[in-house]
Amino acid sequence: MTHRSVLVAGAGIAGPALAYWLHRHGLAATVVERAPAVREGGQTVDLRGAGRAVARRMGLERTLRAHTTGEEGIRFVDRADEVKAVFSSGSYGGQGPVAELEILRADLSRLLYEETRPYTEYLFADEITELSQSDARVRVTFRGGAERVFDLVIAADGARSPTRDLVFGGLDDAVDVRPVGLTTAYFTIPGEPGDGRWARWYNAPGGRVVTLRPDGRGTTRAALSFLSPPHADESAEKLVPQAQKQLLHRVFREAGWETARVLAAMDTAPDFFLDRAVQIRMPRWSHGRVAVLGDAGYCASPLSGMGTSLAFAGAYVLAGELAHHAHHEQAFNRCEEVLRPYAERAQRLPPGVPRVAMPRTGAGIRALHLALRAAARPRAVARLNRFLVPPADTFTLPCYSL
Repeated sequence: MTHRSVLVAGAGIAGPALAYWLHRHGLAATVVERAPAVREGGQTVDLRGAGRAVARRMGLERTLRAHTTGEEGIRFVDRADEVKAVFSSGSYGGQGPVAELEILRADLSRLLYEETRPYTEYLFADEITELSQSDARVRVTFRGGAERVFDLVIAADGARSPTRDLVFGGLDDAVDVRPVGLTTAYFTIPGEPGDGRWARWYNAPGGRVVTLRPDGRGTTRAALSFLSPPHADESAEKLVPQAQKQLLHRVFREAGWETARVLAAMDTAPDFFLDRAVQIRMPRWSHGRVAVLGDAGYCASPLSGMGTSLAFAGAYVLAGELAHHAHHEQAFNRCEEVLRPYAERAQRLPPGVPRVAMPRTGAGIRALHLALRAAARPRAVARLNRFLVPPADTFTLPCYSL
């Protein structure tokens, strides 16, 4: 085998999951991460379908269930906090808007790190700054000044992957970053008794949404989302955090409901993060001895509900193919052949998303609430399944001998 040492960029979810499966197959993984430690920020993520099946094969499902947020479902509310539609975590077989296995991204990342650190080299507070490939190895230069060689490099450092861009950035049409017309700010605010164990979703006119979600820690995870043209999204993302907060104050001024509370807490939130939702489309997921994994290669956007499941499934398949092919080209090609149809299904967002869930007028919001109430009726389930249930169960995991 020509790929015994693998450098993985990114210690979020996809990277440590890959390290786990590489180790199971007898391959050595080194994980480099820009942050000084496992990142503590982030919102709630879920595991569905193939992603949950991978967690089960890792023996982690019970542990993950013990660390869930305890979220019981989601309530769509109006300005007066009156409930207009409800979906429990068991709706649509536990695969609806809120899945049965909801966990904070930070908790999932930490659990994967704890599972893999006994046999994985982690390089925190560092990153790849240069890559040069030969037929035999990849020479890597790190920000800290060290130079090392590896058999393979895997970019698993998110949709804005700097590692991916070092390799694919100079190739024509290699990376297509597609904004979906939505910007969201995420942060943690103090919890209040009225927050409870249900997520709440509030639509304000003008294509604005405020969500509050329990996190199982006594605090509440808040998100402020708004529709805007893709180029406007990009400009907001490039602002410094203080300017981003000022923008959100202007956009959400007099939005009603609990927005004033959320905006006030946002100003001092230590984990504030603003992001424009994008999809990543790549005609090929590898170039020489470098490949992409998870959001770095096939981000479906947070609107898909599939990011974590794609990361788990992608890590499982990539490691399995590397272990069962003598040459990396064969492994990369086979991984893409197996996984790409699943990733492409995840990227096919329902018609009108995100606009359909974020009406600009009061009449549109009332129509949305009526549609959501109807979604619980048996006759409506099949018609609305595409809007409310991600295609997480549309992939059968291959079996790889260990």
